[in-house]
Amino acid sequence: MNAPRPDPPAAPPGIPPAAPPGTPPGEHPGERRLRSHQWYGSHLHDGLRSFSHRARTRQLGYLPEEHLGKPVIAVVNTWSDINPCHVHLRERAQAVKRGVWQAGGFPLEFPVATLSETFQKPTPMLYRNLLAMETEELLRSYPVDGAVLLGGCDKSTPALLMGAASADLPAVFVPAGPMLPGHWRNEVLGSGTDMWRYWDDHRAGLIGDRELAELETGLARSPGLCMTMGTAATLTAAAEALGVTVPGASAIPAADSGHDRMAAASGRLCVDLVHRDLRLSAVLTREAYEDAVTTVLALGGSTNAVIHLIAMAGRSGVRLTLDDFDRIARTVPVLADLRPGGRHLMEDFHFAGGLPGLLTRIADRLHQERPTVAHPTLREQLAGALVHNDEVIRPRDRPLAEEGGLAVLRGNLCPDGAVIKHIAAEPRLLRHTGPAVVFPDYRTLQRTIDDPALGITPGHVLVLQNAGPVGGPGMPEYGMLPLPSYLLERGVRDMVRISDARMSGTSYGACVLHIAPESAIGGPLALVRDGDLITLDVPARTLRLEITGEELAVRRAGWTPLPDRYERGYGALYTEHITQADTGCDFGFLARPGHNPEPYAG
Repeated sequence: MNAPRPDPPAAPPGIPPAAPPGTPPGEHPGERRLRSHQWYGSHLHDGLRSFSHRARTRQLGYLPEEHLGKPVIAVVNTWSDINPCHVHLRERAQAVKRGVWQAGGFPLEFPVATLSETFQKPTPMLYRNLLAMETEELLRSYPVDGAVLLGGCDKSTPALLMGAASADLPAVFVPAGPMLPGHWRNEVLGSGTDMWRYWDDHRAGLIGDRELAELETGLARSPGLCMTMGTAATLTAAAEALGVTVPGASAIPAADSGHDRMAAASGRLCVDLVHRDLRLSAVLTREAYEDAVTTVLALGGSTNAVIHLIAMAGRSGVRLTLDDFDRIARTVPVLADLRPGGRHLMEDFHFAGGLPGLLTRIADRLHQERPTVAHPTLREQLAGALVHNDEVIRPRDRPLAEEGGLAVLRGNLCPDGAVIKHIAAEPRLLRHTGPAVVFPDYRTLQRTIDDPALGITPGHVLVLQNAGPVGGPGMPEYGMLPLPSYLLERGVRDMVRISDARMSGTSYGACVLHIAPESAIGGPLALVRDGDLITLDVPARTLRLEITGEELAVRRAGWTPLPDRYERGYGALYTEHITQADTGCDFGFLARPGHNPEPYAG
């Protein structure tokens, strides 16, 4: 009897073991379980298609030993020359590839749509689901075993994770990182937040064109996301809280060398996930989404996170609702003293301990036994994390606010809900009744808001219609309605403003947003008229139009919808299938449960 062969030596983590004696030429151990093997096979007798795929890979310049039997990692890149948040991701993709090679994988870069919050009109929200579709189908249709997703500008994070969750492969998210702090004269600036503030000062005549020109060069000094706790920083922090990034990744400044190291680590990690077959469905659980909500609230994060997390959870088969946000908000203090609700910027947050540090201070509110892509449990991931600055990340006994910075409102004006970031509003307005001044669309608002004939006073309630998912179209960030210049000149900086639109996460003010159902499909907001009294009561979580039900019914009977905006193309597809804000503004056919088979690659 022949003696048994000794086991081959163990390979380092993330590196495939050497082929044991007797393995056929060209075949590698574990190759048959790799998804990419369906395309590449091992021998000529595997079929014409496998032969063709291998030949075309040689055409790309790769040797068999470079890819056969190795995890193929898609590097999904949202880089673009027109996206300042992502303009550095071309270089970060190279770092990701370096990490994949180091771990014994085979990286392939896939360019996908870029959603530039700054330039894309009418709003990149119109195209979030398009990028999600592209990501899902790319991962499904190509020979890849896992994915590293590079993004971060507001809609990119949810889009990439929605698509990857639907494809359900092992995946790691690489946040684009915040830009460097802005500077003007002797002042530190926060992108977005200080843009709104100084633009109002300019309209009020407090600064001139020269100062404005100087501000243009100082607001945004480097590649990266807005360095306030705006939507981009909120969503990348949510991704880290979900457990799909390298620990600490979300707050690393884009220009910091640590960001390059994090990208390489993400590539290595993805190869390891493929070997362990740890798919996103094992990480993106209900517990993970609840922890992401908790994190957003403790950060005083953007209202946009409500829509995106609901949509992301839906792709993971988790039903997350507005009520979940409001329930959790009542139990979580705001601990991150970050603009626009606080004082500091994201670089301060990073050096104060970043998200791992903050999570240690709300650990009792988290599900610590759930897995992340980097550790068997969140508890292990947070072990050793510290807070280094109690002014940036507050202790529990000295919070920025006792409750989370978001509130969900209900009432006859928003039967399916609305949200307000009350931490960023003037406290005097959180209980307010005033007469409505109604604008039927944003263009009308822009054209007429400064007209003294409207007679707008600080006690009025500004109402914007037809700015929701269908009416916007795409639910643009119109929700921080501008105030009349003659009120700005008198020092007024906040009023109650109501719309079915969204608001930039860098914005501030007593702005009620996401009213559902929206006015364009006949929601009660469409029925508001000038002079109607509206009552906002944030402590009671209510928003009411003070007219009788009978009068509301009469107005509804006389309402007629606007004509369809799009006659063809993606806009028509969007209009036909978009859901409302309270359910995440996903496409119904993407959000519904169901399984798609793997493509036949032979």
